[in-house]
Amino acid sequence: MMNRREFLGGLSAAVIISACGTIVKAATADHLHKKTVFRFAVGSDWHYGEPNTPYEQYFKDLKAAFGKVHAATPCEFFVLNGDVIHNEPSLLQPAAQLFKTIHPKVYATRGNHDRVTPEAWQQAWGNPLQHQQVINGNVLLFGDTSNIKGDFLAPDLQWFEERLEANKKAKAIFIFLHITPVKWTEYAADSPAFAALVRKYPNVKAVFNGHDHDQDNVKLLDNQLPFLFDSHIGGSWGTNYHGFRIVELKDDGSVLTYMMNPDTRINEFNSKKSLAG
Repeated sequence: MMNRREFLGGLSAAVIISACGTIVKAATADHLHKKTVFRFAVGSDWHYGEPNTPYEQYFKDLKAAFGKVHAATPCEFFVLNGDVIHNEPSLLQPAAQLFKTIHPKVYATRGNHDRVTPEAWQQAWGNPLQHQQVINGNVLLFGDTSNIKGDFLAPDLQWFEERLEANKKAKAIFIFLHITPVKWTEYAADSPAFAALVRKYPNVKAVFNGHDHDQDNVKLLDNQLPFLFDSHIGGSWGTNYHGFRIVELKDDGSVLTYMMNPDTRINEFNSKKSLAG
């Protein structure tokens, strides 16, 4: 079993992002070893049931890789950020039951290939399509960006405005959406109104997106708010690896995040953004 010293020993270079979003310097060991107060994992685009793909083996590989990370640096939960299945509604229940074995606390969002009713979704996951969780004072907002037809939809502005306003004094807010609402990628569902909304709340620490299997990077809204992509854990196209993202909120309010590929850290990013904004 990999211990924490061995895990941190594989650390590659990272950068510090100032409050205004500028890259100011390479990270030092001190930056990377700041106390982590909240840690979780995000993966997306499993496409359970996609023909001619080893979707069950993809999960076995993911579970083994995440198990090593979780043993060395425990995570609070794992988010499956959309496209759990590949179109066929009857696949959702078996896929959800299998994915729940990866961690005691699992959340999911609906993707454009999760073509199921709201009732079927809640039955499988135990939460509605849009919902809020609060863990250790940190708020998680799970939005819905598709429908039973598989359309690409912008986030529900009214729901997010209500949730963001209700949680404006929370320590930190993390938003999970399958489809990115900013026109950075070919398959986005552009929503300038959503971008304008999240700008108003400095305690939004990051927005997480799946959907674009070939994206495993960080894109900055106004050079400040990170939108984080996490490649894919399954499916028939995308980056040349199947990986997942680890996110660490530090005690100084910064966020360190990196991809696992699936056993090696890559694409590290540190957003030094204070909780006070």
